[in-house]
Amino acid sequence: MHPVEHQILQTRREFLTTSANGIGALALGAMLTQEGLITPATAGITPGMDPLAPRAPHFPARAKNCIFIFMEGAPSQMDLFDPKPKLNELHGQPLPESMTKNVRFAFIKKETARLMGSPRKFARHGQSGMDFSDLLPHMAKTADDWLMIRSLHTDQFNHHPGQLVLHTGRAQFGLPTVGSWLNYGLGSSSSNLPGYVVLSAGRGTSGGASLWQSGFLPSSYAGVLFRNQGEPVLNLKNPPGLPMTLQRRGLDTLMELNQSRFDQFRDPEIASRIAAYELAFRMQSAAPELIDLKDEDPKTLEMYGVNREDPPIKAQRAGGPGQYKAFATNCLLARRMVERGVRFVSIMHASWDHHSNLDNELSYNAGMADQPIASLLKDLKQRGLLEDTMIVWGSEFGRTPLGENRNGRSDVSGRDHHPFAFTMLMAGGGIKGGQIYGETDEIGWSIVRDPVDMHDFHATLLNQFGFDHLRLTHRFQGRDFRLTDVAGRVIKEWIT
Repeated sequence: MHPVEHQILQTRREFLTTSANGIGALALGAMLTQEGLITPATAGITPGMDPLAPRAPHFPARAKNCIFIFMEGAPSQMDLFDPKPKLNELHGQPLPESMTKNVRFAFIKKETARLMGSPRKFARHGQSGMDFSDLLPHMAKTADDWLMIRSLHTDQFNHHPGQLVLHTGRAQFGLPTVGSWLNYGLGSSSSNLPGYVVLSAGRGTSGGASLWQSGFLPSSYAGVLFRNQGEPVLNLKNPPGLPMTLQRRGLDTLMELNQSRFDQFRDPEIASRIAAYELAFRMQSAAPELIDLKDEDPKTLEMYGVNREDPPIKAQRAGGPGQYKAFATNCLLARRMVERGVRFVSIMHASWDHHSNLDNELSYNAGMADQPIASLLKDLKQRGLLEDTMIVWGSEFGRTPLGENRNGRSDVSGRDHHPFAFTMLMAGGGIKGGQIYGETDEIGWSIVRDPVDMHDFHATLLNQFGFDHLRLTHRFQGRDFRLTDVAGRVIKEWIT
């Protein structure tokens, strides 16, 4: 082919790409967005467009930010939130075979399993009379702000699959997490920080990075792991001797190359790459300022318990020394992040997987989490941020009313995984506090009123951010995916 003919052909191809696919897609996207059939995010990323630019939801939202406190491993609901006097009465007795016949356990040997009561003391708190055990005295004082959901259930009884259901809606790799969906639909109101930040403490979750992935969505919507001391994000600082002016020139060159590639292929991942370089450049000053607490009021630091020492409790699964300080710092950083426009903050702590030594392990973890979480709620409330900031406290499942009696272990001092009935908490962002939703039977084995599937939880969460969960979709491999898969209902009783 003659060089001129080749150039004309290439120009024609480029014209068809940018005109037919580009302008046409933009026009179609604008029309469908006006009709409410898709979100602006699904209309496609255009040259020069920040993937995290703020966007409007389907309808006016009650919530703008979310702090998702993930207690990995499954806290024992009947030792914290769901008192069962009858369970204490029946302590040491077996369950009827009919109740365990078709049940799978992670470790329990059902033939010799026995019911295990709780030594915890419960009391009713607030005008709502909400139950909290003696392990959570600070959260108990905020009872009237919490929605306590006692009737969650899931179909997964092992940690990683259960964690994927909680965060992505399905026990499958490669799906976007809740934070990714929210940033995909709404964008971020922060220009100098990511829209989705992960803060971790403890020994590390078994699900790892799969719990903050963006899946098939562009990588701009993935969570960014922050540290609460030292360098906030690894490799963010310039190497010694590299001036900012030289770095800026290098970024400009990279942007030109990436933009040229984007113009040719229209791959949204290239736009994400451009945005990531620019965000990282802006974060070099914003991120260190974020984690520097020197300007915080000393009373605020004391309220959160940032300078607390770990108690002398023998706990092996909490993650080593310094956890009380680390978790309190993460809760304070979460408040600072939503103040700066971060859309979704995930606070993770592992592990609450108490198969043995339950009294010591749970006492340690509850003491670590109780004061900072209650302080976070009060701090957001007094700053006027709780109205549009949703707090979620939860885990992948709960614990059994049976004591764990696995082979090779003589003592029965813990509980196994229990997906059939467990408790989660929510507050803020238009959630109606001071109510207990759902009910379990007299031993905490199964749900007897108002069951809540994980898809229902996700649908209601999205509703508070202004999204019809049926319409927040992304086409991938020929299918329109959504967080709630093919299920989910909005629970109106949760909403003010």
